[in-house]
Order: sequence, then C-alpha cells, then structure tokens
Amino acid sequence: MRVKYLLPCLLSTSMLMGMMKGAHAQGDFNFKYENSVVQAGIEVGSKGVKLSVVEIGKDAKNTGAFNILKDTSVNTDFISFTQPTFEATLNGLTGLYQAALNRFQIPSSKVFTVVSSGVKMQAEKENKTEWIHQLVDSFQARINEPGRVVEIVDVLQEARLSHLGIIPQSKRFSTFLIDIGSGNTKGGYFPFDDDLKTFKLFQLNWGTKSTANATEKKCEEYDKTLANFNRQLFRVLLAAENSELIYAVNSSGAYNLNDFIAFSGGIAWATATLIRPNEMESNVVTVTYEDVQKFNEMLFSDYASLSDSAIVKNLTNPNLDKNRVAKEVKRVHGVFDQRSLLAGSGLLLKIMRQFKSVYESKGFFLIKNGQVGWVTAYVDENN
Repeated sequence: MRVKYLLPCLLSTSMLMGMMKGAHAQGDFNFKYENSVVQAGIEVGSKGVKLSVVEIGKDAKNTGAFNILKDTSVNTDFISFTQPTFEATLNGLTGLYQAALNRFQIPSSKVFTVVSSGVKMQAEKENKTEWIHQLVDSFQARINEPGRVVEIVDVLQEARLSHLGIIPQSKRFSTFLIDIGSGNTKGGYFPFDDDLKTFKLFQLNWGTKSTANATEKKCEEYDKTLANFNRQLFRVLLAAENSELIYAVNSSGAYNLNDFIAFSGGIAWATATLIRPNEMESNVVTVTYEDVQKFNEMLFSDYASLSDSAIVKNLTNPNLDKNRVAKEVKRVHGVFDQRSLLAGSGLLLKIMRQFKSVYESKGFFLIKNGQVGWVTAYVDENN
C-alpha cells in the first residue's frame, strides 16, 4: 500500500518524549466521531521526521471531519546529508514507527511511511539521492520488514493530495493552494470544474529550511550577526524571486482561475499563530500582505514582543484560554528559531507579492492544520 504524505508542522524532540511517555494506547485518545478510522503517517522531511495520528470521520472530504490525535516530530536536518544527521534521521524514523505500533497500538497496515518531495528535490539538486535509498534500506533492516513501503514522494502527487485533503469541496475549483515546506514549496489547483485528475502544479526549489541554509552559507565566519543574516536573506530571496519565483507564478495561470490564495505548511501555521493568537480555535486565518510584512519586520526588530508571555499579556478577549495560547506559541518557538521565522516569512512575502497587484482588495488565507490533509485525501480515494 502506498501513500503520499504531507506534514509540515514540526515539534521538538522533548515533546516527542513526552508524547511517548504520556500515551500508551488508543484508549488514551480523545475521539470526536463515531465509526471513525485512525491512521498514522510518518514522513522524512527536510527538517526532521514527523508523526501524525489522525482520527478520520465519515465523509471527511466534504465535511472536514478529522481530528488530530497526536502530532510530533524529531528535528534531524536530513538534507544536510552528513553521517550524524543520517543516523539521527534513522533513529527518529525507527522510534516514531515503533511508537505508532507499540505505544498507540496502530496496526502496521494503518501506518504509512514516506520521504517527502522536498527531500527528493534537494537530494537530486546535490546528487545525494543515494542517501535516501540507504536510509530506506537501513530502516527496513532495523524494523525487520523488508517489504515495508517507504515511498519517495513525487511533488505532483504530494501537491494534488494536499489540495484534496486541505481545501473543502465548496472551494475546490476556486482555490490556489501553496504549501511552503522545509525544503521546497509546492501546490497548485484544479483548472477544470469537476475534474479531479487534472492538476496544475506549482513548485519552487525553496522552502523555509533551504532558504535559511542558503542564507547561513552566505554569512561569512567573521559576521554571524542577525543583522548580516537579514542582509544576506534579502539577497537570497531576491535571487530566488528573479530566477524562479516570478516565472513559476506567471506560468501557473492561477490569476484568473482562482478567487482564493491559500498557504499551508509550517511557516503558515507559525505565522497565523503569532499574528492572530486571538483566533487560536480557527484552522484558517485571513491575513493581508501588510500583516505579514509587519510580522516579518517585528521578527527582526522586536522579537521579544512575539514571545508567549508578551503575546498572552496583550490578549484582550476574556474568553480565550490563555494557557492554550501560550502553549501553542511555545510550540512555534520550539520548531522555528528567529532566523528560520525570518527566512520562512520572507519567502511567504515574496510569493504573496506576486499576487498582491492582481488581488489588491483580497486577503490571503493561512491554513494551520494542513498536516492532516494527505491522510483524509488518501482514505477518501482508497475506500
């Protein structure tokens, strides 16, 4: 059985350990639906290995009936392609797989393992594809399952399933979805009404982590300051815009065919959480280009104002659960440091800018729960 897996949000290793200690069976989960299905997916992404356990209700495609039961990861930076990051990734992949089977008692047939398209693209760019094959072989040997499928995901498959799982049917043919991952950006739209086979792909060889890595390489040894990082980031993003981004957006043909521009991925979740903490219960947050631009500037000049304590202090809605807001903000800072947030939001801004002149009066949408999209789409297509 094969599956295309997309899961952008990452958590810290410490949260993984807490999860493994705190839940020992499906009886510990808080289910929301009757006659639901529980699936687990494990993805080797650019930044780390990620596990998501999701409860899927009936007719999830139309109703959005899914519930995240567990969501965690180990940060391993696989796309550095070094022996230490290889070993860390292999250990993380094995550990999360064993947790799904033994701690959460999910049958192996309901646990899907894949390598993301971002890793595939970066490996091809650096002629490191053999590292992926070695990882898969080592994983199969370690868990003693030579037949275990670990698919190296094609970017078109990943983008199409992501759209099917994330975007509700009512907006299926009017939304251009762009997923900003760690190693790459992909997405697209369905150009023909009622045709779910034809998908117009949008892709960039840039993601949050790959952008940050390229910027770090430009920072010379004698100047590792944040100010220099920000200067070099401007140059990296400008080069990406001129060499790849403008062409990719223009050739997508999305201008006249889509009323909605939606972003998913880790940086979309992080940006939505920090910009709109008062909308913590909303999975989709509306923002403008100017909102994200202001956020990007604050990341550099007033980072302290985006801490969990500062954000909670400024909340004015008495009905908000401040502890939950603080916990989610801490999650963001556990996944992304200041430089990664600068890189990811900078890339987000560059993409948004290409649509701003066309959609002057329209906002953009940030989707916070995009990591479960592939699961709902997969189950719907295979049942």
